Amino acid sequence: MEVQTVLSSHVEKLSVQVFSDRKSLGKAAAAQVAAVVKELLSSQNEIRMIFAAAPSQNEFLEELLLIDGIDWTRITAFHMDEYIGLPAGAPQMFSAFLRHRLFEKVPFASVHLIDSTNLIKAECDRYEALLQEKPIDIVCLGIGENGHIAFNDPPVADFGDRSWVKPVELDLACRLQQVNDGCFTALEDVPTHAITLTIPALLSGAHLFCMVPGQNKREAVRRTLYEPISTSCPASILRHHSSCRLYVDLDSY
Repeated sequence: MEVQTVLSSHVEKLSVQVFSDRKSLGKAAAAQVAAVVKELLSSQNEIRMIFAAAPSQNEFLEELLLIDGIDWTRITAFHMDEYIGLPAGAPQMFSAFLRHRLFEKVPFASVHLIDSTNLIKAECDRYEALLQEKPIDIVCLGIGENGHIAFNDPPVADFGDRSWVKPVELDLACRLQQVNDGCFTALEDVPTHAITLTIPALLSGAHLFCMVPGQNKREAVRRTLYEPISTSCPASILRHHSSCRLYVDLDSY
């Protein structure tokens, strides 16, 4: 049964859909992502998707795996950021998060992981080259408590970035969120640096789907929708993308 929206509106070009709770949000987002996947695969041989790794994505990813008729063997997958400084295989790695919840559960054509144990400049160049081989069709993302998208925190966000992948220093609010989300037990355990896809890389996607549940995200959602478009709230740039859908629940809206 289709999930009913509590409210649907547009803010500039951004489609905003409000749902009663996280489960309804995830179910609706998954259904709409799957519909676009199937539509694209009806007219092209393959598609390329970028996924976010965060607790905000849990319900969406769970529901996406339940949908029949997605030909995963024609989908190439990427992810959008990775910590620097954690040992290979650490459970907090975003690659591990997505392997356990998605990449190992269905037969993707290929999955490209960021390896932050490599030399950082070489890894950024390698991953950027992979991303730029062909157009990105779909980006599934979230918004951080400080308004970041991927790890483009306000101090390092650049709407005109010439790079598609770069190393960044994480700001304090971003690192505290990782503790709030239960990914780390204490602030000192959270890495200070990461590799991230830049904002131009994310916005290159033909279709963006942004899932942002939870009360901790309410201020970030407000700033995204109603403050001037600025790197002080990087997610505000989503209002200028030609095909972006924002999914929020009553807690975050």
